[in-house]
Amino acid sequence: MATAASSSKGQMETNPRGIPKAPFVADVDDYVGGKDAEIQSTMKKFEETTAKYRYMEISLQQRRKALLGKIPDMEQTLQVVKFLQIRRKKSLGEDVVEEALSDDDLDDLDEEDNEEKKEEEPLKTLFELNDTLYAEAQITETGEVGLWLGANIMLMYPLQEAIDLLTNKLSTAKKSHEETVEDLEFLREQITVMEVNFARVHNWDVKRRREKGLIGQQSGLLPSQRGDGKDDSDDERD
Repeated sequence: MATAASSSKGQMETNPRGIPKAPFVADVDDYVGGKDAEIQSTMKKFEETTAKYRYMEISLQQRRKALLGKIPDMEQTLQVVKFLQIRRKKSLGEDVVEEALSDDDLDDLDEEDNEEKKEEEPLKTLFELNDTLYAEAQITETGEVGLWLGANIMLMYPLQEAIDLLTNKLSTAKKSHEETVEDLEFLREQITVMEVNFARVHNWDVKRRREKGLIGQQSGLLPSQRGDGKDDSDDERD
């Protein structure tokens, strides 16, 4: 039994993330087991499968919404760390690759002052105290930056390590978002297939009942006709 179950699972067609593909019922008569088969268990199975697909769809929609909120924050954090790294390199007299400052957000950071002035003056910025309350702070550049990792945990990283970590996490988040969108499209297709299956089996059952009802009416006339014939013959005999 275990071997059969595992083999059936192995033959089940899935998408790259393991979501099973809904089978399309082409021949309803063969699928339910013949003209006299009951369909309640089949219809219940369709309803349960559709409910599972819808649950996965809701879960993936929530995941997609969370990723859409995290990705812009990660991109902004990465650009800020790159900005700090460039300031650090300039203060140490190292060569700076200007392509790292190609983002519009970084252009806004150095609009007010020229490059020479920024190298001489300490970096000042605003940090959030509350939703609508900010305070000005002066940043002491040490070549390290603190990154929030979640669960109220912050770790200090060298600037280059922070950039590598954020780049990796941003790439992973974008890939996860793409896969989530693909899974949502796949789930919508499977839900549609299950709804079509449900409708096909239901219509097949309605047609079967109608045919049985007509046959019953026709067969119901025969005994009465036979009975009338017997009564006539008895009357003639009398």
